[in-house]
Amino acid sequence: MDYEGYETIEIERQARVLRLTMNRPEALNAFNAQMHEEMARLFSEIAMDDATDVVVLTGAGRAFSAGGDMNWLQDMIDDPSVWNRTSLEGKQIILSILEARQPVIARINGPAVGLGATVALACDITFAAEGALIGDPHVSVGLVAGDGGSTLWPSLIGYARAREYLYTGELIEATRAAEIGLINRAVPADGLDEVVDAFVARLANGPTVAIQGTKASINQPLRAIANTNLDLSLALEGISNVSEDHQEGINAFKERREPRFTGR
Repeated sequence: MDYEGYETIEIERQARVLRLTMNRPEALNAFNAQMHEEMARLFSEIAMDDATDVVVLTGAGRAFSAGGDMNWLQDMIDDPSVWNRTSLEGKQIILSILEARQPVIARINGPAVGLGATVALACDITFAAEGALIGDPHVSVGLVAGDGGSTLWPSLIGYARAREYLYTGELIEATRAAEIGLINRAVPADGLDEVVDAFVARLANGPTVAIQGTKASINQPLRAIANTNLDLSLALEGISNVSEDHQEGINAFKERREPRFTGR
């Protein structure tokens, strides 16, 4: 299969392994409108790719993904129709990763924040470099954690811990994230490729039908939760998108100061 029309995501084939690299390193691979749209359709295409058995997802440069690009977030405040499209794409991103036939391995080479964390945690297996920070700070900019965080975090680490981290937006170092089960493993940064490549080779040389069937079986309850949760959580995020607190959160981030939230 030829993957055309992707400019912010590099796609490289190595035998039956497809390697995807989010490629906006100058912005720490933060999602803008283009990358969000490309990610929303990519995994549906991959699911139809008979030449691919395993997928690896990572980021270019020193980050996995810093989440949402602040200029893009401002665009969604200024023009709510941009949010409407984004909401539909957001649901597709999460469901398409969960529903793809192939196991998807997240190579978390640096910060995975906000939507970056959501995309990483939707993957089947997550390996992170020690020191990488992982978290969902939607609330820190006045947004509901609606693009998948409220689905994935409780499923991975339980409701009590998920509430703690999603209500505060606290970032977690990779070693701690592995200890609580948010990710699979944290490894020294200089050994990340070796660990990822060994695991990918094991899957690529394994019984493909059995592995893919096991993924479908394991993910079925999570897919059901996601289908139920995402419509509500994204609708609530849409409400928070036009709140005064969200605009204050964006302003504070750009001005490098603490936000002054008012609850409106």
